[in-house]
Amino acid sequence: MNNTLLIVVAVIAIILLLVGGFAEALQFLLWVGLILLVVAVVLFIVRMIGGRSGRV
Repeated sequence: MNNTLLIVVAVIAIILLLVGGFAEALQFLLWVGLILLVVAVVLFIVRMIGGRSGRV
């Protein structure tokens, strides 16, 4: 389930980055997209480092 959430956050981040790049008036979307993308990458790295030791 966390993996699905991670994919959804990454897709939203990419969409916001594209919208922010095309509409200069909505420049704050660019920052929101970047922040979401960074969060998605950090969560992915934490999951890869942590492994599956927490699962039952």
